[in-house]
Amino acid sequence: MKEFFKDIKGDKTIISAFLINFFLIVSTVVFILFFYGKLPPFIPIFNQLPWGEQRLGSQITIFIPILVSLSIFVLNIIISASIYKKIPLISRMLAAISLLVEILTFLFTIKTITLIT
Repeated sequence: MKEFFKDIKGDKTIISAFLINFFLIVSTVVFILFFYGKLPPFIPIFNQLPWGEQRLGSQITIFIPILVSLSIFVLNIIISASIYKKIPLISRMLAAISLLVEILTFLFTIKTITLIT
């Protein structure tokens, strides 16, 4: 497994993007866990749906954006490590995309929690 990630360890752009991404994922989870007891029973998490009860989810649905972001993060690390020797630019782009997704997830989570608490 160490040989698999050996190539991307030398690229400072990819490593810094993935480290910042990991820090933001941990920060988002800590922020959610800090306010989890103060959350109401239903949260307006599905904002793209029509107005009413369809927009609401239970407290546990606040973790859905984190799980999506985490799965994108892991998938992008694996893809970046596998194609780095052939196309390093795509690996850097995947790191940047993963970072952008996590920044938006972090902002969405903070905005949602501060709106309802």
